[in-house]
Amino acid sequence: MKGFFGVPLVVAFVVAGFACAANAADVAKGRAKAVQCQACHGMDGIAKIPEAPNLAGQNEDYLIKALKDFKSGARQNDMMSLVAKPLSDDDIANLAAFYHSLR
Repeated sequence: MKGFFGVPLVVAFVVAGFACAANAADVAKGRAKAVQCQACHGMDGIAKIPEAPNLAGQNEDYLIKALKDFKSGARQNDMMSLVAKPLSDDDIANLAAFYHSLR
């Protein structure tokens, strides 16, 4: 009888693993979305203007939080607040994954 209770638990972990994989960020989509970021941050993640930070290799969680904060208004910057407003959560995750991948 002990083995029976283990089966639902294993199934739950497998399903959760597929759900996480389905929601994983897409670097290629992030690269495509980053075209709008290249004027300031560059496609290589190296800033093109002094006011913009380098994003290459930056921590994904930090980038996600920063973009969400710009979008919500919790963090203020005229340009970034404007650019972040229309980004979806998937866009943000994909951009963060792309810039993180540039090491």
